[in-house]
Parts: sequence; C-alpha cells; structure tokens
Amino acid sequence: MEEELKQKIQELQKRLGKKQMFEEAVSSIKSLLLQHYPSASPSLRNSFYMVVCRVATILKTRYTMPGFWDAGLGLFIEAEHLVSGSAEKKHLQSCITQAREQLAEVQNESENTASTENGSTRRFLFEGHLTVDPEPEQPAWLEQSHLLTAAAALIGGESSQGDPANVNDTEGASNILEQLVARLNNIIPEILDDGPSAPRAPPASKQVVANLPVTTVTDELLTKLGADAECAICREELVVDDKMQELPCKHMFHPPCLKPWLDEHNSCPICRHELLTDDHHYESWKEREKEAEEDRKGAANAVREGEYMYV
Repeated sequence: MEEELKQKIQELQKRLGKKQMFEEAVSSIKSLLLQHYPSASPSLRNSFYMVVCRVATILKTRYTMPGFWDAGLGLFIEAEHLVSGSAEKKHLQSCITQAREQLAEVQNESENTASTENGSTRRFLFEGHLTVDPEPEQPAWLEQSHLLTAAAALIGGESSQGDPANVNDTEGASNILEQLVARLNNIIPEILDDGPSAPRAPPASKQVVANLPVTTVTDELLTKLGADAECAICREELVVDDKMQELPCKHMFHPPCLKPWLDEHNSCPICRHELLTDDHHYESWKEREKEAEEDRKGAANAVREGEYMYV
C-alpha cells in the first residue's frame, strides 16, 4: 500500500513541472496528505514532506500566477499542521509566509493598476487616441546588464585613443560608474549571504555500514593496487589476507579503522563520497539542495541562451 502511495506521489511530482497540470497536482497531493499522513510510516511521511518542498521550490523559481500560489498556500498550511519535526515546521512556516507575501504583492499591484487607470496619470498619444500606461520598472537583472554594457563601452572607448567617435562625456561616464558601484554594493551582500548554512553532517546509517562488503586482500589485488598500497586511516601497508571494508566509491579500509570514522562522519575519508544517514532532516535538506541546484542551473542556462519563462 505505501509503495503504491510513494509511486503516486512521484507521478504527481512529475506533473508539477507542467503548468497546465500544476494546480490539479497540488490538489491531489493535498488530498493524499490529509488522508494518509496521520497513519503513514516515517518513510512515507518523508516522501510527503519532500513533494511539498518541491511545490515550494517550483513556485519560487517558475510561477507567479496567483492561482498557483493560492493552491500552494493551502497545501503548506495543511502540511504545517500535520508535521511534528521542528525543522520541518519552521521550513513550512517560511513557505506559508512567502506565499502570503506573494499573494499580497499581486493584490497590491492590481489595486495600484486600477487606481492608476482611474486617475490622471495616464498619458495620451494625441487627443482622442488610445492612452499609454506608464512603463513598468525594469527588473534588477536588466538594469545591471545595461550598466555592465555601458561600463564595457566606456572601457572600450578609453582604449581607442584618438577616435572622436569613442570619446565619452566625462560626467556621463562618472554617473554610469557610480550606478554600477551602487548596484554591486547591493548584489555582493546577497552573494555572501546565500541562505542558511549547511547543517552538520550526521554519522552514516548503521544499516548501510553493516552492509558494506568485506574483501580479503590477495596477491592479485595487491598487484592491482600497487606494492605501496595502504589503509588511508592507519597508514599501514596492506598484506595478503588482510580484511578490507569497501565503500561505494571503491576505496577500502581496515574495518577497525573505518568504523570509528563512520561513527562520526557519513563520507569517505579520501574522496568525501557521502553515504546515506539515519537523519531524515539531513536527507531532506540534501534533496532540497539538489533540486535547488538543478533549478539554478536551469535558470542560468535559460538566461545564457536568452530564454525566459513567462506565466
């Protein structure tokens, strides 16, 4: 039964990426959450929590339509009532706050537009012709792009000595550079303050550690590894008949050396390949970070290729 529910949740998560299916998928997730979460196992509860986090990520990175945010807000509120973990509650509360702020912002924009249309701020092309609304403010990224382009043009002009066409007005150049510096002062703190810091990695899962394969060192294996092969933890050279425990990354260590390490860490001592842990909050954070990184890469590719998503 739970496996079927997990499969259903995965199918609904795939539909979230399609704009025409988003609201219906969120409604189905909410229905399943209310029906099955109270009696669900920890594993199934984690699946529910992860798909709710996915809804939040997609809303933040793709959609601005009020209907989408309203559907997400209803899901966040129900999920926040059901979860018991403090970290999960805190994250969902932040999702609720952001959804309400987004809906309030859209409402304010709508009211401002109506007020503008009824006021005297509208302009006319000429008497009896259609009105022209004030131009909307340019997005910050476009302003920054214009400033960087202007700065590049100034630098190019300065390097072209003796060409009258490339001579720039000193006062105009100064103003552009001042604006550019002001923008950088706003951007740099955002880059440095890139969200909350990563949680401390917990130890590796006890079950995963117990199931790690143990290999006996043979002459053939020593030949393959090299004559100076050693355990990277105790630094002792390997000899025939040594027992070695192998991690998924294929690095091997003496079991008595590896166990104390994995009792405190969840990664390989050499390459830092991470093993699964028993901490659901940490695993949820890793999944959210993975999805956020995918969204950041997708957005960066879209900007680089000149493709923008409008809804």
